[in-house]
Formats: sequence, C-alpha cells, structure tokens
Amino acid sequence: MSDAIIKARANGPYKVEGPVRIVDADGREFVLPEGSAIALCRCGHSLTKPFCDKSHRRVSFVADDVAPRRPV
Repeated sequence: MSDAIIKARANGPYKVEGPVRIVDADGREFVLPEGSAIALCRCGHSLTKPFCDKSHRRVSFVADDVAPRRPV
C-alpha cells in the first residue's frame, strides 16, 4: 500500500492523494468518490462535510498555513 499525500491548497481544501479511509466519530467509514484524490473541507462551511463542496470560494476563506522552511 502506498503512502497518502495531503496537500493544503491555497485558500482551499486539503487534497488527499493515495489510498485512505475516512471514518466518522462513531467509527463508520465514509464512501469515497471514485478517483485517485479527494478534497476535504477546511473552511467549515461545506454542506457535504468532511468533503469540500467549494464553499470556501463563497465565504472567501483565507488560510495562513504555509509550512516553515527548514534550514539547508
């Protein structure tokens, strides 16, 4: 099984690539859409949580979460 990669998209959702399982607070697994990637909401306004429905655009979500740069 390959590792999953989670990318924080600029002012948008978390893009998850690779094999993952998403489980709710009661331990039930979500049915994932077809394809090799999913988008998870991080603005809090999606009507399809935990998945992104592009509400971040409507609410002008702004994220300030760039990773710190490591010294080389």
